[in-house]
Amino acid sequence: MRAIPIVMLLGMCVACTKPPTETAQQSVYADQAKELAAIPPADPTKYPGWRELKDWKNPYLVVRDDGIGFVDTANSEIRILKPEDVPSVLAALPDSAWPYGRVVLVGQAAPKVASDQSKIELRKNRGLLLGTLNEIQVQVRESP
Repeated sequence: MRAIPIVMLLGMCVACTKPPTETAQQSVYADQAKELAAIPPADPTKYPGWRELKDWKNPYLVVRDDGIGFVDTANSEIRILKPEDVPSVLAALPDSAWPYGRVVLVGQAAPKVASDQSKIELRKNRGLLLGTLNEIQVQVRESP
């Protein structure tokens, strides 16, 4: 009998709490999307042709089984990022890194070891990346 009032009180406390309207990650993405909104929308007329993709000047991302590769063509380096870090890296780029507007080139690397687990990781990272880019309103051009 003593437990009934405690359970009722607990139930009222839970019922009165307001569910969160936005997760912390969504809030961060919203801030980064605002920063990226200053960049003009993607302009496909400025893209290089498929045969000239080596001349791509906007950000270039490579889906890998161990994360997302951010290709820095100026230094000939690839930085491995977690999918959730991509928005902050893109938002930190100068306006000059976006000559085609708000669009990135996305490619996919072959896994180092062709196992079922690496294929799962590739699919997971690709889904996370594409979902994140959609959330921050950055268009994707697929690399052949």
